[in-house]
Amino acid sequence: MRIGELSSRSGVPVPTIKFYVREGLLPAGQLTSPNQASYDSGHERRLRLIRALLDVGGLSLAAIGDVLRVVEDPAQPVHKVLNAAAKRLTPLHEDEAGPELEDARDEVAELVERRGWRVEAHGPAGESLAGVIVALRRAGHGGFVELLDDYAAAAEPVARADLDYVGRRVAREDLVESVVVGTVLGEAMFSALRRLAHVDASARAYDGGGARDGGPDGEGVESTEVPGAGG
Repeated sequence: MRIGELSSRSGVPVPTIKFYVREGLLPAGQLTSPNQASYDSGHERRLRLIRALLDVGGLSLAAIGDVLRVVEDPAQPVHKVLNAAAKRLTPLHEDEAGPELEDARDEVAELVERRGWRVEAHGPAGESLAGVIVALRRAGHGGFVELLDDYAAAAEPVARADLDYVGRRVAREDLVESVVVGTVLGEAMFSALRRLAHVDASARAYDGGGARDGGPDGEGVESTEVPGAGG
């Protein structure tokens, strides 16, 4: 296809496509004349991945370049490709520091050991969790940390469901895009479901069951605020 058709099919403007080519994020098309190039479905897939990493994942172009270099290396095992993408998406709490953070890191390591998780406790996700623990304690809700194992137990089946979805993908780029969407939008979906469950649990515990003032979905119930409910 010509670049105009590629732009139409991908939704990415022609100048942006040319910029991605110049930056090495998108392979150049095959020259059919001195001023014309042909593109294929691989270019369209790559554009979708770039836009997912940029728009959904919130990565910088430099970070996207790092991920794409791993994707393009056929010697890299798939789990390393997924790790490279996920690592860039995990928020870190770099403003937290001091003895509190070290204690929180120890708690994360103990949690990982208790659960028997085959994961680096001090990797990006572990560091992010340690930062959350510090923030909870500084906010006066250190007791919430006692729910770590409950949260971990709930996270395990969700993680298996995520991987089941990712496992349906075949192309390496599809795998990475699944990680991006699953990490960002999956967390948003889980957060929304959690809020709905809070409303239901609050209604059952404090209102004798059933929703009020908000129809069958219970949106009208004044749910008890829970630290970390988010969103």
